[in-house]
Amino acid sequence: MKVINIVGARPNFMKIAPVMEAYRAHPSIVPLLLHTGQHYDEAMSKLFFDELEIPRPDINLEVGSASHAAQTAAIMQAFEPVVMEHKPDAVLVVGDVNSTIACGLVAVKLGAKLIHVEAGLRSFDRTMPEEVNRVLTDAISDFLFCTEQSGVDNLAKEGVDAGKVHLVGNVMIDTLMRHRAKADESPMLKRLKLKPREFAVLTLHRPANVDDPAIFSGILDALEEVQKQMPVIFPIHPRSRKGLVSSGLDKRVAAMKNLQVLYPLGYLDFLKLMSEAKLVLTDSGGIQEETTILKVPCVTLRENTERPITVECGANTVVGRDPKAILSACSAILKGSARDIRTPPLWDGHAAERIVEIIARAFA
Repeated sequence: MKVINIVGARPNFMKIAPVMEAYRAHPSIVPLLLHTGQHYDEAMSKLFFDELEIPRPDINLEVGSASHAAQTAAIMQAFEPVVMEHKPDAVLVVGDVNSTIACGLVAVKLGAKLIHVEAGLRSFDRTMPEEVNRVLTDAISDFLFCTEQSGVDNLAKEGVDAGKVHLVGNVMIDTLMRHRAKADESPMLKRLKLKPREFAVLTLHRPANVDDPAIFSGILDALEEVQKQMPVIFPIHPRSRKGLVSSGLDKRVAAMKNLQVLYPLGYLDFLKLMSEAKLVLTDSGGIQEETTILKVPCVTLRENTERPITVECGANTVVGRDPKAILSACSAILKGSARDIRTPPLWDGHAAERIVEIIARAFA
């Protein structure tokens, strides 16, 4: 059988790497890797492919950035002739980016089976573009692979046939476990003059946080206090940098002597930073999962999470965007004793193997 595997944005790389590796044990499957180019920075993409040992894409659509409608349409338009030429038995998509729904729609309309890895996650917030992508992709998928029990439960409530749904664990964690020893060798702490458990890491990229100057300014109010207590390392997303500059908030950031703004980091360097941090502040979904396995307290700067298992296991505190709530959560971590953070079921480094085994059996 032939499977076209889709990546489009940076988080997809970590999710697809173990799947591509798992195919090697199943010679009956011919996997093709397609990069839509939804997010594309040549240096960063090369770094990620090299670090995660992902084979070079067989096909690159090179669609680039655009509005949601224009980008989704461009991906569909470019992907359709690929499917018509290669006639895959299935198309595998991961996560919740525009590439996921765009390629999914093309696949099912042309008769290929659709496989969704990381299915069933729900924030129940339709203002998030990712939530819309998740719901729609799940609705048209033939195989739905869930990372946690909440995904299985959500799909059942939506009337999805239980025979399509499989609880397999988390491919992001497969990648983390495989590369953790290599990440431990990263010189990032020495380079930044940091001591283990004596600094915080920050990531921000969601439009709700960085496009509105009032909200961004409120988050900076909290960070101003946190950075007085310990260094805060901020590998900045291009969207966040743009928001800071356009609003004039970049001057405020520059005045915070203990807030170190970095360019985006490679996977191994960033994993090293997270693993040694006292706490992580983020609006990212994947980082909520990674900190859970790393046993590092996470403060999520959102009103909700589609990954409730990270809260249930004791790693994640969802605080919203109110500066007082952010500070309260950070203070509790800084003053408190070590948390009892548990590992979610099936987050054992073998999710991709389970996924490919199920696919192979289904098409045997």
